[in-house]
Parts: sequence; structure tokens; C-alpha cells
Amino acid sequence: MKSQKRDNVGAWAVTFHDLAQPELLALSEGMQAQFLRIAELLEEFGPQRVGMPHVRPLESKLWEIRLHDRDGIARAVYAAIQGRRLLVLHVFVKKTQTTPRSVIDTALNRLETYHENAQKHESQNAVQPANSRRV
Repeated sequence: MKSQKRDNVGAWAVTFHDLAQPELLALSEGMQAQFLRIAELLEEFGPQRVGMPHVRPLESKLWEIRLHDRDGIARAVYAAIQGRRLLVLHVFVKKTQTTPRSVIDTALNRLETYHENAQKHESQNAVQPANSRRV
């Protein structure tokens, strides 16, 4: 019988925005463990093959990882970025039925900042043509 697991060729990676990892660590151990389990599913099978009840689209390019335990409900908002990576942008404890606009705005701002920093990094590391190099 063949295994349902995918090989690592083309596998996805879950990464964190600098501000999101401390937010995750502030959650209960149960929610952190649940996050890791869902992150492993996303890495192994890809975001297209993991759905409810684990993940759900929010808006635009944003998705949420759904977490819950006896202490409450939390969400980790993420986006797919270049290189088959899922970037966790914001982790928060959910207190209302709908995701607050401020949470979505925070995630979108962090995604925009990430892209701006990535572009700066690329342009700084770009190889310049020989005739444009300063000596």
C-alpha cells in the first residue's frame, strides 16, 4: 500500500514574520501544539490540500490557521509567498465571531513590509554590470 505522504520535492515551508512568532509563543501550549500539527500538514500536503476545519480563506491573499482549546480560540493569519513558503503574519486570540478589521489590516501591513524589505534585499544583492561598478 502506497503512503499518502508526499516526498520533499516541491514541499512547502511555514515561516514567520518577526512579530508573529512571539505572538504564537504567548498562546497556550495546547494551541501551540495544534499550530505545529497544522503547519506540518501544510508543509507536507501544501495549502491547496488542507482545508476546513484547519484553515480557511480570509480575504485577498490572506488565510487563517484555526486554533482552539479549552482556554479559547486563536487564529494565525498567513499568506503564500515566493518560493513555496507560507508566511505567518499575525497570531491573535479571537474574541468575536468575525475577524476584526484591525487584525486583517495588521496582517496586510506586515505582508507589505515583508515584500518591501525583500525587494530592498534583492536590489542590494543584485549583480551590477561591469561598466556600472564603482572602483
